[in-house]
Amino acid sequence: MNIIPLLFGNLGLAEILIIALVVLLFFGGRKIPELMRGLGKGVSSFKQGMNEIQDEITKPTEKKSDGDGDR
Repeated sequence: MNIIPLLFGNLGLAEILIIALVVLLFFGGRKIPELMRGLGKGVSSFKQGMNEIQDEITKPTEKKSDGDGDR
């Protein structure tokens, strides 16, 4: 299964190039790596949060014992 059509819908190569050119003109060549770095950190943080939530849901419930045993 090719994921590119899922990401961009019905956009063709020409439309994607035009959008990339507008972004380049709008932000400038030096600002784009900073933006992508920030986006990557945000996605990474989101994934880490989702993994932590999933771990909390799937971990078995543990009862803490007092060490007294059954008296």
